[in-house]
Amino acid sequence: MKIDPIFEPFLQGGKTLILDGGLATELENRGLDLDDPLWSGKILLENPDVIRDVHLDYLHAGADCIITATYQTTFEGLMARGLSCGEAADLMRLAVQLAVDARDRFWSVETNRLGRARPLVAASVGPYGAYLADGSEYRGDYGLTVDELADFHRPRWELLLHSGADLLMCETVPSLLEAQAYHQLVAEFGGASKVKAALSFTFIDPYFISDQTKLIDIQSLLFDYANFVGVGVNCTPPQYLPGIIEQLQSQTNLPIIAYPNSGESWDAQAHCWHGTTHPEEFGTAVREWRRMGAALIGGCCRTGPKHIRAISERLRK
Repeated sequence: MKIDPIFEPFLQGGKTLILDGGLATELENRGLDLDDPLWSGKILLENPDVIRDVHLDYLHAGADCIITATYQTTFEGLMARGLSCGEAADLMRLAVQLAVDARDRFWSVETNRLGRARPLVAASVGPYGAYLADGSEYRGDYGLTVDELADFHRPRWELLLHSGADLLMCETVPSLLEAQAYHQLVAEFGGASKVKAALSFTFIDPYFISDQTKLIDIQSLLFDYANFVGVGVNCTPPQYLPGIIEQLQSQTNLPIIAYPNSGESWDAQAHCWHGTTHPEEFGTAVREWRRMGAALIGGCCRTGPKHIRAISERLRK
């Protein structure tokens, strides 16, 4: 496995880097209303301190990496809300600073440093579909070219690249075209030597990403590139992960990322989740994912600090 220096303190000796869980999920659990095109970005405007508190809770639960509240914040989306370009930029920088502050507060306590490496802050780069807020990040049917997608992502990408985050997490990627756009941006801003970026797809089953591109067809087009520090899957039902991880293991030498949703299903028409989840069962499943080769493991939608604590307890015993 080709391990970038940023991950070495966490992965050396066959260990696992533990990601956090769903930010929006935990904000909703605290009674906050996220029914808004900006989703968790709405809370950046209204109550940013609670976002820092959620980041801290995930660190105390065992997370080695916390992901910022920038998934659904874009210049276009924030300016449509009435912010100026400068105000939109400041809000995205605030999201990163909240995560950095949480990490630094956690790390300033001596007992929190025992047996741990200093946690990372990953700046979330949500897909184009997150800006549309219509569920298309699970389809990828945007009707845009690679160059058009790169043009859309470029301003936020450049801002987050210089925001103080340790890496960029290009997450919930539904299409090969959008993945190629991210690859184009990594190369444009200096390649892997200057840009630490990870890439995480959504899947409709163990064999196809959301735009119905076969996973096996992506390898020759993308995974050979050296510009990413990790590649994997997120916001996908956990039952698909064994098959996905097995294929990734045979196709890439990068660390494999796995942070699925809880197993509940999202109803885009009714705007609600169906099903139930149990953190203990989720924590048990991660052992199989780790055995199969996943190196960065956490949770996405409908997972919370209890899920991350269960993962930490299972993988650090």
